[in-house]
Amino acid sequence: MVSTAKIRSIDFFRKTPRDLTEASLSGAGISIIAAVFIIFLFGMELHSYLTISTSTAVIIDKSNIEDTVRVDFNISFPVLSCEFASVDVSDILGTNRLNITKTIRKYSINRHLQSNGHEFVVVPTPPLVKHDAMVDETYGEGSIILNSHSFNKLIHEHPVVVVNFFAPWCHWSRLLRPAWEKAAKVMRQRYHPEHDGRLIVGSIDCTQEPELCHTHHIQGYPSIRIFRKGNNDGDEDNLGVKVHESYYGDRDTDSLVMKLDSLVSSIGLGSLKHNTGSVDYTILPAPHQEGCRIEGFLWVKKVPGNLIITASSGSHSFDASRMNMSHVISTLSFGSAITPMMMSDLKRLGPHLGVGHNRLNGQAYMTKPQDSANVTIEHYLQVVKTEVLGLSHKLIQNYEYTAHTSLVHAPTIPAAKFHLEFSPMQVLITENLKPFSHFITNLCAIIGGVF
Repeated sequence: MVSTAKIRSIDFFRKTPRDLTEASLSGAGISIIAAVFIIFLFGMELHSYLTISTSTAVIIDKSNIEDTVRVDFNISFPVLSCEFASVDVSDILGTNRLNITKTIRKYSINRHLQSNGHEFVVVPTPPLVKHDAMVDETYGEGSIILNSHSFNKLIHEHPVVVVNFFAPWCHWSRLLRPAWEKAAKVMRQRYHPEHDGRLIVGSIDCTQEPELCHTHHIQGYPSIRIFRKGNNDGDEDNLGVKVHESYYGDRDTDSLVMKLDSLVSSIGLGSLKHNTGSVDYTILPAPHQEGCRIEGFLWVKKVPGNLIITASSGSHSFDASRMNMSHVISTLSFGSAITPMMMSDLKRLGPHLGVGHNRLNGQAYMTKPQDSANVTIEHYLQVVKTEVLGLSHKLIQNYEYTAHTSLVHAPTIPAAKFHLEFSPMQVLITENLKPFSHFITNLCAIIGGVF
């Protein structure tokens, strides 16, 4: 059995007999300073242990090439009509989606960005609008040529006035004119203005009456508008704007005559529904205001591409010199929605995180008179994916971007273009907690080092 004397012989902390020690004033001072120093270092070490640290790494984005990113946006165009506003997406892989409507909503707005609250009805455009196969050069003049004075007089005197707003230089206006004049002649014979007067068919040359066309938000040619007397007397939206209708059907003589006849037979029965209650998609409400707020989301591939908003139609022409693509961006963000709680977590981990998530929010891009015409506003966005892995092992994905904007003068129809370039790299931020063993080791080092 090992004796206690042998065990005592390995004592590393042998006592010094009290008789051999002597207390001193200087020693007491040093002891007080050492105790204070230990308490200070202990507090610093405890704070360091309780503080959560982060590590940042830049790595290759491991997303598949087929992965898509959601783009949420809310953009207001004060002088672009919802009637022709089109959202298009393209990329270098050959994707080319035109006039996306499934996840997009449009609201007519005025120049002050105020909406009447009603969603603009998107027209299910036929693949090809039918015109007369043979052009009869002897069609003559059947419609009434209107100006501002005669137009305002007629719409208050007759139950239904149908007007073709056209431009002589427009290809589609020239295709429509023979059928329009022939249909107008037929209507004049059936509903003579002096003897019947239930229907008036007129035409307005927008190159001669630009203010009148601007008042009725005519941006594409030809535009066929239907004015009902009841609408002019009191039917208004909640912004006080008169509500009229647009015709989007075929433009051959037979189709026009049939539709004009139906307008006469529907007098007093309501404008948009037949007796069966079904909606007539060839006649829909005209834009209440000249502007448009476009909101919604779409999915894009993580490759260089473009998001383009412009005026587009397969059966109308546009005067590029009169198009204005000024806009205000209320929202533009990439990826899944970031909740306020998730954003606060990002801010906690880094003061600069989340700043580029919606960098363009609230920005206005307005063209000025000195910019002249045909101005396309181009935004160049570089998008970087950021992943944050917290202590709860919950992964937060966030896309941040930088933006640069320029104005480009081009002979084509102006547009608002967003050039998207996704970085092949991503930022990975990991939240780290210091192990308790490190805390104990450092604490022992502090006590042993001081004493």
